[in-house]
Amino acid sequence: MSEKKTVRLSVLDLAPVPQGSTPRDAFHNSLALARQAETLDFHRYWLAEHHNMTGIASAATAVLIGYLAANTQTLRLGSGGIMLPNHAPLVIAEQFGTLDALYPGRIDLGLGRAPGSDQRTMMALRRNVSGIQADTFPEDVAELIRWFDAQENDCPPVQPVPGLGSNIPVWLLGSSLYSAQLAAQMGLPFAFASHFAPDLLFQALHLYREKFKPSARLDKPYAMVCVNVVAADTERDARFLFTSMQQQFINLRRGKPGPLPAPVEKMDALWSPSEQYGVQQALSMSVVGDIDKVRQGLAALQRETQADEIMVNGQIFDPQARLRSFALAMEAARSL
Repeated sequence: MSEKKTVRLSVLDLAPVPQGSTPRDAFHNSLALARQAETLDFHRYWLAEHHNMTGIASAATAVLIGYLAANTQTLRLGSGGIMLPNHAPLVIAEQFGTLDALYPGRIDLGLGRAPGSDQRTMMALRRNVSGIQADTFPEDVAELIRWFDAQENDCPPVQPVPGLGSNIPVWLLGSSLYSAQLAAQMGLPFAFASHFAPDLLFQALHLYREKFKPSARLDKPYAMVCVNVVAADTERDARFLFTSMQQQFINLRRGKPGPLPAPVEKMDALWSPSEQYGVQQALSMSVVGDIDKVRQGLAALQRETQADEIMVNGQIFDPQARLRSFALAMEAARSL
């Protein structure tokens, strides 16, 4: 029988922009959530890089991390993740080296291989002008780690200032087997994006743990699983709040991303049967309900995945309802 693990609970924040509000509102809402997460002892708080999406305000991820770090005291903050193909590794090393210098011991660098945007936006980012680029992700990750792990006497010809020798924790994120295998090879912690791409979760975790090679950074596998949690005082209220995320995914699939929609009483008229199937499949790793339902869902997830950490995402239209949802999630986790 598998040993029961204590559940570490963390926050994933996409800085959602609800309909009728602004990115500035989203940043203030993120700060309120970060301060609550600090008070409730969430393990860490990550922000995700997305571009050209009017419903997500965390595009300048490092800048937003700095804003939240400056207005909290102890909360561990990081990226979930920085989409490394969009950036020169030196720029990311400098940005996160700066964050670490300002807020020592509080910064994580989670890295993703996807662009986090469409092809036209990738071109606008100017990381890849031709639209054709070899996959340099493994080499770019290795370069970052060499800088962060440099010793006092190391003087590479190009170095991040600050950042050299900072030993910033580096994570690999993924929704497929690629990053699971690379994280295992490099001896890095791994986070799986099951909150929107659940299909390969168990296969990826198995591959990561089976192939893991200890490194100077990590002596044994450390896996985090991300799940959507929408909690409210009643299951009916939680189901109502969850319709915002369902509508958001419909819009994404239609190629029409926009602000986070207001919740609705019924979804029937808003999606076709095929859209309903696709959205429900993508969001199948979601726990929606009252505190008892959330407790059961988190317990089942931890039991089935043996995750070292669970990261909670919640795209909820009303900021106060979002705060309440994360508070209920932590209350549920504490009682496992």
